[in-house]
Amino acid sequence: MAAAPASAAGPLLAVPPLLLLAATFFYPLALILHRSLAGAGGLSLAHYAVILGSALFRSALVNTVAIAAAASAGCLLLGLVLALLIAFVPFPGVRLLARVIDTFIALPTFLVALSFTFIYGSAGLLNASLMSVFHLGLPPLDFLYSRWGVILAEITVYTPFVLRPLLASFSLIEAAQIEIASSLGAGAWRIIRQVILPAALPALLAGGSLCLLLTTNEFGIVLFIGAKGVTTLPLLIYDKAIQEFDYTAACVIAVVNVGLSLGLYSLYRFALARVGGAGAGLV
Repeated sequence: MAAAPASAAGPLLAVPPLLLLAATFFYPLALILHRSLAGAGGLSLAHYAVILGSALFRSALVNTVAIAAAASAGCLLLGLVLALLIAFVPFPGVRLLARVIDTFIALPTFLVALSFTFIYGSAGLLNASLMSVFHLGLPPLDFLYSRWGVILAEITVYTPFVLRPLLASFSLIEAAQIEIASSLGAGAWRIIRQVILPAALPALLAGGSLCLLLTTNEFGIVLFIGAKGVTTLPLLIYDKAIQEFDYTAACVIAVVNVGLSLGLYSLYRFALARVGGAGAGLV
């Protein structure tokens, strides 16, 4: 008898969180969309035609996609190698190594970019040492202030998002499978290719999708490294809104960026549904 009132009140309990979501997310998003479509005679796509047709926007879009794809590929490769070492090649300090790698998730992204500047920058530790040892007049390493510097920093930050689901996936592989394959004459590379990788594929898919989503929207690393000629969509939104006070252009780019992010998030959720328990370690 008591279950009926509780069941009737169920829809009402959803009203407060829906109102909060509408106030904090949907209403601001609606304002951005309206501002991007606002024209002299009402709603118009004229602003989209101007912004999307500009060389600056196309360059930012290409940079965003290229950096996100390269950084995600690097995260997948490095995460897979580290996961294989940690899971199947026991050595002293392996647990400590896994914990240290995990701490990068908690670090602000700009902190990693700042540390890279101290190490690899023109006046950083590595360049200063090389200039002193080899008596060079100019810093020999200048990759940091390019697209490659941004990619390297993003790989450092986001590799744990691939490593964690991979380790969870590897923990489900029975040792007997590897022992049987080894007893039948399979080498290490064949075991990895035919036994481990098929089991790890869902985790790779989920981790790679999440890295792609995060690197697409990365702002702090690009801003702090200050790579020459490297402008991404988030940085372009910042430039238009904060430095040029062109809020309409910023809103247009923001709508495009949100659309791109939602598409990647849908890909991530699809991958996460496939990975199941192994992907649960991500959230």
